[in-house]
Amino acid sequence: MQIFYVPGITGDICLMDENNSRHCIRVLRLKKGDMLKLVDGVGNLYEGTIADPDPSGCKVTITAVVGNFEKKGYRLHIAISPIKNPERFEWFIEKSVEIGVDEITPLICRNTEKTGIKKDRINNIIISAMKQSLKAFKPSLNEPVTFNEFTGTDRTGIKMIASCNQDNDRKKIDQVYEKKSDAVILIGPEGDFTVEEVNLALKNGYKPVHLGQSRLRTETAGIAACYSIYFINQF
Repeated sequence: MQIFYVPGITGDICLMDENNSRHCIRVLRLKKGDMLKLVDGVGNLYEGTIADPDPSGCKVTITAVVGNFEKKGYRLHIAISPIKNPERFEWFIEKSVEIGVDEITPLICRNTEKTGIKKDRINNIIISAMKQSLKAFKPSLNEPVTFNEFTGTDRTGIKMIASCNQDNDRKKIDQVYEKKSDAVILIGPEGDFTVEEVNLALKNGYKPVHLGQSRLRTETAGIAACYSIYFINQF
C-alpha cells in the first residue's frame, strides 16, 4: 500500500497537494476507490480511499486513523558537523531517520570544512526516509548553529560528546545512557573536535563517550550513535 506525507490533515476528507496528487494518479495510476496510507508528520497514520482522482488535487476519504503511531518513549537529538561530501551527509540523514532520530542540528565546529547545507533537499530526504520506514513523526531539521552556541543552550536528556580524544575518561554509550531517556549526542567533523571544544562541552554537562575501537567517519559515527540508542531501547 502506498504511503504519502500530507501535513495538516483535518476531518474525514483530505486534499493532497499537486505533487502528491500527480504522483498518485499519473505515476502510480491509482484510481477511485483504491486504498492508500498517509502520515502527517506529527504522529498520525491514516488509511483512506481515493474519492476524486484529480491529478491536480486528489481527494481522499479518511477511513481510519492511528494516533501516536509507534511513538517511542524517548527522543534522540543528534548534533553533527556537516562534511565536505554532501552525498555522505545526506546518507547519514536518510539512515538516521530510518533508525529513529527525532531531531538533527548541523553543528559548526572549529574543524568543520563546509558550513552550509541544502535544507530543502535534506528535508525531502527526511520525508522520503520517513515514508520508507513507515514513520508518522517527521524528524526536525534545525538551522546550522555554532558549537559554542549549541553547548551553551540548556538541553533536556542525557548529553554526550563522541570524540577521538583519549585524554578524557570516555565510556561506551551504554555505560552512560539510561533506557527510555532523552539523549543529545554531539558528533564532530572529519578533523574531530578541538581540545577546547571538548572541554567546553564537559563544562556544560556533556559526558565523553566513544563508539568503539575503530576510527569512524563523521557520517558513520552519527549512524553508530543513533543505532546505539535504538538498540539499548529494544530490550
